[in-house]
Amino acid sequence: MADTTDTTAGGVAGDDAREISGKAGGKRAGKSAGARPGTGPGGPSKDRTRPDKSTGSPAKDGPVTRGGGGDAARTAAASGPPGAPADGVSRRRLLGTAGAAGAAALIVGGVAGATGAEAVRGKPTPLSDVGSGVAPFHGTHQSGIIQPAQAHGHLIAFDLTAGTDRKGAAALMRRWSSAAAEMMAGRAPQGDDLGIALDAGPSSLTVTFGFGRTFFDRVGLTDRRPDALEPLPVFTADAIDSKRSNGDLWVQIGADDALVAFHALRLLQKEAAGSARVRWQMTGFNRTPGATAQPMTGRNLMGQIDGTNNPKPSSSDFARKIFVPDDQQGVDSWMTGGSYAVVRRIRMLLDSWDNLSVDRQERVIGRRKADGAPLSGGTETTRVDLEKMGTDGALAIPGDAHIRVAAPANNRGAAMLRRAFSYHDGFLDDGAPDAGLLFIAWQADPLKGFVPVQRKLDRGDGLSRFLRHEASALFAVPGGCEEGGYVGQHLLEG
Repeated sequence: MADTTDTTAGGVAGDDAREISGKAGGKRAGKSAGARPGTGPGGPSKDRTRPDKSTGSPAKDGPVTRGGGGDAARTAAASGPPGAPADGVSRRRLLGTAGAAGAAALIVGGVAGATGAEAVRGKPTPLSDVGSGVAPFHGTHQSGIIQPAQAHGHLIAFDLTAGTDRKGAAALMRRWSSAAAEMMAGRAPQGDDLGIALDAGPSSLTVTFGFGRTFFDRVGLTDRRPDALEPLPVFTADAIDSKRSNGDLWVQIGADDALVAFHALRLLQKEAAGSARVRWQMTGFNRTPGATAQPMTGRNLMGQIDGTNNPKPSSSDFARKIFVPDDQQGVDSWMTGGSYAVVRRIRMLLDSWDNLSVDRQERVIGRRKADGAPLSGGTETTRVDLEKMGTDGALAIPGDAHIRVAAPANNRGAAMLRRAFSYHDGFLDDGAPDAGLLFIAWQADPLKGFVPVQRKLDRGDGLSRFLRHEASALFAVPGGCEEGGYVGQHLLEG
């Protein structure tokens, strides 16, 4: 596991990560494009603008972009036609009118953290803001990679059933893509009568699809399997349960509403009937949007601020390290715009960890527990000084501290985008909590990202004594698709 201050509660990158906890408190990017039955009028529009709450006319500033990353960042916009009649306004919009009027004036993006938080501090967060976030389904990259991790998440792997060939897999991906596009826009897919998410907006729902190594064997495409899908090496701290690892297909679901997330999970499972069966499923969570007085980096179950030093989408080398390049050639060309996801279920030995003094915990991590600042001094976002000595003549950041061992400077620049969920699945026979991290690391090549960093951690990370890696998987996550297409189409029809 990489720097634990960088891994758990869904930070996208650096300062961007601080938007996570408070994003609903004035940082949502307007209303959703459409709504599930019961949420009022309105339909999709590529040129949506935010309504001016005082006049009912569209504001001139147009769509609002949230989180850094330029074209790759999530863009969300307002719904509801200008001048809609009072009896056509949804309950969600009525509930949120007062709060949304103030939120509409905020600048949302990488620079909005402090400004946005100050503007809404002390005000209640309207539920409508939590439900109104929209992520795009179509595009160069799949959603669910650079977007901040949501409050609720499901990871689920499937194995294709006997007899499901390449044509059957293509039909499944077409069904899944169509359903995901509708749900992410806040609409009920055709034929969906589940009713689980009725009355809810899209709630920043993202659905992300990936292919495991065995998928290519099952559909007769072994010759198009990327070299980057070679099995991960075995690490000394691994205690891997094969029944909760790997899989032909993988789906990552995230949403800021638990029912919206479960609805997506249930519908995709139903759509898979006859083509694929569930291999394993895991459920996770993060801090709920608006739970803190101002936007800030979340904490993991060890109580550590987590997500400070993730790679920044604004960095010049971000795309090169996280996404497969556009000029990809040969058998891997279908992965253009895609990424590779390493998925690890990491149980935290919380009883042992909690018995440490706060000072000892801080030395294991290399950061102060209260504010996330490195032990070398400064604030949470201050650059770590690995050479600084303490007043006692010893290194300020111990030699086996997690942030030292995981630092890119000590790993030949290896980097990953960590986007994860915490989990708690009850208690073990000895009374210890079965809780920890659903770790998801994104990179253009796992052999240059996760593998070298984990090897280093495996050999000398002080935090490893308090962790157990219990499940593991690696998936090729293709780029996004165009409207009318489906994820994986270039592979399955190429």
